[in-house]
Amino acid sequence: MTDNLRTLSEAGVSIWLDDLSRERLNSGNLAELIRDKWVVGVTTNPTIFAAALAHGEAYDEQVRELAASGASLEAAVRALTTSDVRDACDLFRDTYQGTDGVDGRVSIEVSPTLAHDSDATTAEAQELWKTVDRPNLLVKIPATEAGLPAITATLAEGISVNVTLIFSVERYRAVMAAYIAGLEQAKANGHDLVTIHSVASFFVSRVDTEVDQRLDAIGTDEATALKGKAAVANARLAYAAFEETFQGERWEALAEAGANRQRPLWASTGVKNPDYSPTLYVDQLVVADTVNTMPEKTLHAVAEHGKITGDTVTGRAGEAQEVYTKLSAVGIDVDEVYLALENEGVQKFEKSWTELLETVRGQLENAKS
Repeated sequence: MTDNLRTLSEAGVSIWLDDLSRERLNSGNLAELIRDKWVVGVTTNPTIFAAALAHGEAYDEQVRELAASGASLEAAVRALTTSDVRDACDLFRDTYQGTDGVDGRVSIEVSPTLAHDSDATTAEAQELWKTVDRPNLLVKIPATEAGLPAITATLAEGISVNVTLIFSVERYRAVMAAYIAGLEQAKANGHDLVTIHSVASFFVSRVDTEVDQRLDAIGTDEATALKGKAAVANARLAYAAFEETFQGERWEALAEAGANRQRPLWASTGVKNPDYSPTLYVDQLVVADTVNTMPEKTLHAVAEHGKITGDTVTGRAGEAQEVYTKLSAVGIDVDEVYLALENEGVQKFEKSWTELLETVRGQLENAKS
């Protein structure tokens, strides 16, 4: 059943797991996925940590220690989450070394409450990098307008970055520009560009969820015929932008100094609509030099039912653009869609962050009583 995952990996797609918990680490589940399911990295976010901390007893001992030491709520949350990320980084050390730093990566996100504060985001990214203290860490920074200068400033310090919450190709181009500027500053600051890696997390399924809802509201046959097509088309256009950006004199100067291209990462690849194939956002986005970070449910679906038939992205930008031309023709304002998705994404992570804080607050109080 792992042949599909092997084929996906051999096609140049790095398979990362979109989940992390102490239970996964302690039970050996993550090690098993690395060994048997071709998993070569992990991504986290506030929602994942909120769920992990709210269930089970795996964190109880550390919570008691933190309570006894008088740790503040924010310090306790950071200690709990960075401990998991550090341990995961150590688990992936062989993968990291075996791929020359391309994979074996674990991501941790800056607080979503800072999404519109460039300086505070940069400061927290540096603090997370120092706290985890592992070379295979990726610090996640959202691709908000305020996030863009923070991406450049963080990279300039030699810190590897996972840029998250990207929805539009236009914003993705701005992210790649921020990445290139960051590498140029890092080089000027004396950092070895070989050691700096980055992925750009392009959210997939949420695009279909939002666009499909609007298509249903329009209700015409032309609109209905476009359901389930926007997300894959959007990602294919993003890959075309990736190929276009990482070439030419400016990039070649960095490449000669050892710079790595910022790989597209397909995020939010769990299917939300039960009418769609559970492997839709994997099968249709197979192309070299990309990452697909999947919930475990999607990972197993691909292993069992995936249809991995080779490159399904390269050379299909024209076809993808036709989808967007038709979406515009039936009345979909795609810029409005992307703005709504970005705002919603930040709000969801802020809500999860609040839930995480409240969960840990309760655990600290129980530990003290």
